[in-house]
Amino acid sequence: MGQYFDNQNLPSKMVKKECFILGKKFIFFTDNGVFSKDGLDFGSRLLLETIPLEEVGGKVLDMGCGYGVFGIIIHKLTSASVDMVDVNLRALHLSEINIKENHCASNIKAFESYTYQNIDSKYTCIVTNPPIRAGKKVVYDIVMNAKNYLEKDGRLFLVIRKEQGAKSLIVDLEKVYTVHILERKKGFYILECVS
Repeated sequence: MGQYFDNQNLPSKMVKKECFILGKKFIFFTDNGVFSKDGLDFGSRLLLETIPLEEVGGKVLDMGCGYGVFGIIIHKLTSASVDMVDVNLRALHLSEINIKENHCASNIKAFESYTYQNIDSKYTCIVTNPPIRAGKKVVYDIVMNAKNYLEKDGRLFLVIRKEQGAKSLIVDLEKVYTVHILERKKGFYILECVS
């Protein structure tokens, strides 16, 4: 948990990465102490390739945004305005750099929030690759409490691996959402949870 929440003492080694996804090129600066610092991970790519982006609009929340991959790509490929939040200050700094680097419009912003602590909006869509290393309590806070920040019929999209407890999480999610398994590949589950 320490690595995710507190990377102040890790030396910075910022790296510029190109990312090709959904027919477009994006640039992301990454650094030590942030998730997937070597570039877009398989689970996140699968989630982005699976979300029905043509149905995404309104206001989107990228929960646990890291260096901004979900929020920036969704912002650039849809008409959505996007909030991106993370508790990792280095990740937020990178998100702000990456917003500029990818020439995003003004309706996207990154700010600090421990799960939903600093959130006071409702969203049509929340997207997350929950921070498994932060522990079950944090993951469940993110996915179960998303319903309180979704508009009526809003959707939570998430990726989780089978060995990280996907099946038991689905059972728990079904107690509060209508859950659809949109994709299963290489042990990763892409879930859509409708409020």
